[in-house]
Amino acid sequence: MTEPWVSVDQVAAHLGVAKDTVYRWIESKSLPAQRVGRLWKFKLSDVDRWVMDGMAAEDAPAVAAKLTSEGE
Repeated sequence: MTEPWVSVDQVAAHLGVAKDTVYRWIESKSLPAQRVGRLWKFKLSDVDRWVMDGMAAEDAPAVAAKLTSEGE
């Protein structure tokens, strides 16, 4: 069965954060999301992977840079 797409409300509840935080992460931290018309949709498996990769951390740009430099 295909994983369903979920809304900003569902992602916020899943992560225990405010909807505003989800919108901010889409813009500033590349939270994996797809725009469908005026709505944002997510796959929870992609969101969970993004969190586990440390991208939701306060210092996420530093984490991303570290991951990139380790891969070189």
